[in-house]
Amino acid sequence: MGISTQEQVLREIELIPKDQLPTVYSLLHYFRLGLETTQKRAQSVMRHAGCWQDMPKEVFAELTEDLQLRRHTAFSGRVVRETSID
Repeated sequence: MGISTQEQVLREIELIPKDQLPTVYSLLHYFRLGLETTQKRAQSVMRHAGCWQDMPKEVFAELTEDLQLRRHTAFSGRVVRETSID
């Protein structure tokens, strides 16, 4: 059986000059923090998954229509040049 990825990473770190280790540490540390933040956001969003599943279809349809109307109203006053690429 081959060596694990963790062992490969540790071997690579051992080959890095000692004066460069603070840079490697910062990279790894902030990478890990980014992963944790992403996981926390996903968990936060998933808490709301399915929260409308018990809503009657008529109420959901009314909500959807209302959202579409509000979006149309909110964006209908925009000047065309605000959304064009030119």
